[in-house]
Amino acid sequence: MQRFFDIIFSGLALIALVPFLLPILLILRFTGEGEVFYVQERVGRSGKLFGLLKFATMVKNSENMGSGDITVKNDPRVLPFGNFLRKTKLNELPQLINIFKGDISVVGPRPMTPKIYQHYSDEAQTTLNTIRPGLTGIGSIVFRDEERYLDGRDDPFTFYKESIIPYKSDLEIWYVKNKSITLYFILILLTAIAVISPNTPKWIDKSLSNLPPKPDFID
Repeated sequence: MQRFFDIIFSGLALIALVPFLLPILLILRFTGEGEVFYVQERVGRSGKLFGLLKFATMVKNSENMGSGDITVKNDPRVLPFGNFLRKTKLNELPQLINIFKGDISVVGPRPMTPKIYQHYSDEAQTTLNTIRPGLTGIGSIVFRDEERYLDGRDDPFTFYKESIIPYKSDLEIWYVKNKSITLYFILILLTAIAVISPNTPKWIDKSLSNLPPKPDFID
């Protein structure tokens, strides 16, 4: 049933957003480094690798610069227009193609790069590999402003590995264990709220129960 809704939602969205996507394509083509799309290798269902599509928001070869696979606040690798796309999450729109193809779902654990994936526990990898990753999910909603938690850290990647990954892992495992069509639609709604409202935590607490306890660094 979830796959049915994935196809319907992604197909309709791609058709409806064509007039909106064209200006973004043109701006990216004629600004920054002239790149429109960025394809990044991610881990999908059953641990298989696939190419995740995004609008290009960073300088070329950015994964081999600075903080690597994680992005920090005011990251110098982010291009001017790319900064706008990232803040509004518009850089994720090309993933509608990934959804339509079946690489990912609208809702699910966020697909990870192989480098990040290897820092998840064996139990987490086994659990998350049982379903398609998603465009959005409980981990993406809670960490909608992930750069803020990394800001000012002497070693952002170590903090990410030791503090963010364990909690994000717990959240995504919670999703797999509680997966349902009802939760699918609740998380889509919470994603929309997260984009337009600063009060997302309040809505998460109202809409979901039995979430893993928050670590101290989470608001």
